[in-house]
Amino acid sequence: MKNKMETKFSALSQNESFARVTVAAFIAQLDPTMDELTEIKTVVSEAVTNSIIHGYESDPEGWVYISVVIEGDTVELTIRDEGLGIEDVEEAKQPLFTTKPELERSGMGFTIMENFMDEINIISHKGEGTIIRLKKHLTTSRALCN
Repeated sequence: MKNKMETKFSALSQNESFARVTVAAFIAQLDPTMDELTEIKTVVSEAVTNSIIHGYESDPEGWVYISVVIEGDTVELTIRDEGLGIEDVEEAKQPLFTTKPELERSGMGFTIMENFMDEINIISHKGEGTIIRLKKHLTTSRALCN
């Protein structure tokens, strides 16, 4: 059985913590380890921050969409925006690459996502937005939703 959750919120930096806590509360039913929970929360923070800062250039009129699907011991996250899109996804995935050096961005967002998750898929079209799909298989979950 699949269990699903979706939410959307304004592209405001203060909503990043809302996104992180909401996803963590939803996946808590799987009884993840603290490391797994921290990794997922970090990935949500990175993806949402990218949407707000890069996708919408901090324009609060934009929306950030999150969906979470739990199936067995697998968590699948989708973070989506309808912002500017990424011109070159492969370049954006390179460690230390940033389009906002003036904001002292580290350019490690996608690297962190790749290291903490089992799968990452980025779909982006210039002027249409970006979809980031992430999967993680939890090692110690009780898979309560089966």
